[in-house]
Amino acid sequence: MKLNHDFSKVINTPLFKELQKTVNDMKMEAYVIGGFVRDHLLNRPNKKDIDIVVLGSGIDLAIAVQKNLKGAKRIQIFKTYGTAMVQWNGLDLEFVGARKESYIKESRNPNVEPGTLEDDQNRRDFTINALAISLNTENFGALVDPFQGLNDLTLGLIKTPLDPDITYSDDPLRMLRAIRFATQLNFTIEHPSFDAITRNAARIDIISKERVVTELHKIILSETPSKGFILLEKTGLLERILPELIDLKGVEEIEGQRHKDNFNHTLEVLDNLCKNSDDLWLRWSALLHDIGKAPTKKFKIPVGWTFHNHEFVGAKMTYKIFKRLKMPLNEKMKFVQKMVFMSSRPIIIAADHVTDSAIRRLVFDAGSYIEDLITLCEADITTKNSKRYKLYHNNFKIVREKIIAVEAKDHLRNFQPPVSGETIMKSFNLKPSREIGIIKEAIKEAILEGEIPNEKEAAFEKMKFEGKKLGLVFNEKIS
Repeated sequence: MKLNHDFSKVINTPLFKELQKTVNDMKMEAYVIGGFVRDHLLNRPNKKDIDIVVLGSGIDLAIAVQKNLKGAKRIQIFKTYGTAMVQWNGLDLEFVGARKESYIKESRNPNVEPGTLEDDQNRRDFTINALAISLNTENFGALVDPFQGLNDLTLGLIKTPLDPDITYSDDPLRMLRAIRFATQLNFTIEHPSFDAITRNAARIDIISKERVVTELHKIILSETPSKGFILLEKTGLLERILPELIDLKGVEEIEGQRHKDNFNHTLEVLDNLCKNSDDLWLRWSALLHDIGKAPTKKFKIPVGWTFHNHEFVGAKMTYKIFKRLKMPLNEKMKFVQKMVFMSSRPIIIAADHVTDSAIRRLVFDAGSYIEDLITLCEADITTKNSKRYKLYHNNFKIVREKIIAVEAKDHLRNFQPPVSGETIMKSFNLKPSREIGIIKEAIKEAILEGEIPNEKEAAFEKMKFEGKKLGLVFNEKIS
């Protein structure tokens, strides 16, 4: 991999010149370290934060920078951790005093004491994140690379500065970070490090669910998230985080009939979806769309393998997964639930003759999520038979065209009944009763079946007809 070793454009910016001046004025020693340096070398878009390690007080340097740097906004100080953050032009400048750390087995929170630059680089998770650029006048812009991080960047390797067993046992979140970086950068985790993750996988249990999910999100939002989930599975981390996906692994054969490996299929669907959507929650939907297949799998003669109601079961499992991982149980979770629950509907429609009635019901049930649902279902086409692949995609093209035509005519997205319950009550002098619900349901069904248009006048006539069937007397004053 060719790296960008030219830091001249970076260090000659007003920001870096002011950092250098302030460091010099305060007679301190400081370095930019970590992700900003790594991403510059890789020619990746710069991150939104710059980490600055200081031999001395990071808080004191942050206060001085905030005072001297033109355009610098508020400063946040975290005395407990000896850190501070200054906002400037959309960037978060994070200052921390150089430190060395020691851990106890039961926690990832280290005991911290002041240290040297070498101590600080020793505590970094990976060699590619231990690279530093000097902000000191005597060697301004010089790269400090004690662990051959440049070489690992060139080779595309994820490697720890120190013994990987110690690194991962001390802070087990680093195991997820290793897999996340390997996924995002398309790097390889070196063998000793990979083996250490496998040995220490159980240590992930001490990490808060929120931090685990943050790393999962980043893996899911990568260009090819399947790489990360394969690594999670191989290291034993996935069974501790999302055992429901592990349950999808494997192929069974009875009487010569096999089913597909639903774990590999799920990852293929996720990768397919990522080509057409960067929506995090739709990607979660792809990851979970088949989780109900493991508990519903049965073999029946002469049908073969069945997964009846797996969408319903999967939707219920989605809630439990979100709750266990302490993910939001709000509209985001409900969106994923709905996608999982409806994930087979468009496929069934596309496989058969596409009727307007079926399309109306699909649009009615999916509401504003109809495009997301179709995108998910198109990603679910993983057949390797080129003729079938083309046929299925052509069928979905027809479904999309029908949706546009039906929606233009019937306006069923986010459907609101053309005749309200209040109108029904006034029309038949009714108090709240089951008859109101019967009439509303009959009107809705008539619209979905195409018997009447989704218009107030037609719905009003349908209401009168249904009321008469129920023996109700219409109030002529209403008309």
